[in-house]
Amino acid sequence: MIYFDNSATTKPYPEVLDTFVKVAGQFFGNPSSIHHLGLQAEKLLSQAREQVASLLKVDPEEIIFTSGGTEGNNFVLKGVAQSYKNRGKHIITTSIEHPSVQNVCEQLKAEGYTITYLPVDKNGQIRLSDLQNALTNETILVSIMHVNNEVGAIQPIKEIGQLLAKFPKVFFHVDYVQGAAKVPLDFHSCFIDFATISSHKFHGLKGTGAIYKRKGIKINPLLAGGGQEADFRSGTENIAGIVAMAKALRLAMAESESKQNELFAIRDYLISELDKIEDVSINTPKIAAPHIVNFSVEGYKAEVLVHEIEKNQLYLSTTSACSSKIDEPSQTILAMGLGESRASSSLRISLSYSNTMEEAKKAVQIIQQAIENLKPVMRR
Repeated sequence: MIYFDNSATTKPYPEVLDTFVKVAGQFFGNPSSIHHLGLQAEKLLSQAREQVASLLKVDPEEIIFTSGGTEGNNFVLKGVAQSYKNRGKHIITTSIEHPSVQNVCEQLKAEGYTITYLPVDKNGQIRLSDLQNALTNETILVSIMHVNNEVGAIQPIKEIGQLLAKFPKVFFHVDYVQGAAKVPLDFHSCFIDFATISSHKFHGLKGTGAIYKRKGIKINPLLAGGGQEADFRSGTENIAGIVAMAKALRLAMAESESKQNELFAIRDYLISELDKIEDVSINTPKIAAPHIVNFSVEGYKAEVLVHEIEKNQLYLSTTSACSSKIDEPSQTILAMGLGESRASSSLRISLSYSNTMEEAKKAVQIIQQAIENLKPVMRR
């Protein structure tokens, strides 16, 4: 089996699974309880928070544990909107955000907020001039993903942060779900106020994630209740999942340091070899994350091609996992101006540090053969 769908989810590290089982079985106390078992759980929670904060180079009090990227994005957008609506009701984002940002923006729009969707160029990047022109006295939040989950485009986060630093009443949120442990990001030097990560994108378990919230910012909680997570995210903490996430982030970041050049080499090989195949167009821009390759096979139905490829135990995807069951063209590729034909026939390869060059070579052969197999019936 060749698993090339790591942007949808990654396989948990064996050490992460071992940690989860150990903590869930031996340290099952509620961290809010005052007895010994509760204090043990609370200590593990504090240690995990310190480790995640250290890896992200922030303070422990700036980390809020969540259930994942979707909750984190909802927390930030809705929290800022509710907390600062007296300051203004204008939010700026991009035309290629994850549904957990786009759909929240549409909800807020229905509640009377004004949403500006910045366009992107053929490389999937916004123009700083467009952002500057979009800012108004009513703007309270700019939410921009770091690494696009479909094509791997990287936004100029540092330059965006430097621009927004001149507007102290505007908060800056970064969806860092696809970038964590793959593309380094310094939250402080980029003037980021909020950032979102999700454990299962870096070999942790589903159902755990975290928000970075810059120290001193007041925001309404998404979930009210018992006051856990400094009253920002009520609900009994998933101690086993959180401790496992901290370990996964540590292991993944260590692999990033030692294997990132190898990952770039595999990505570049895939782009070079796929580009040689008839009817294939590469959608991933030159400035992109090391783990994503997006390409289109024009004239072919993407879903059918994915299933043909799967016959040889190569697993990849069409668009993002959250949108793959919706039979619509890729909104990201449309926004990049690459046309509906490419947007309707796009496939995504997403790698992890466990993938090899040998797998990449085999994958190119499988993809090429699948295209040949379907040519008689799929050409439009």
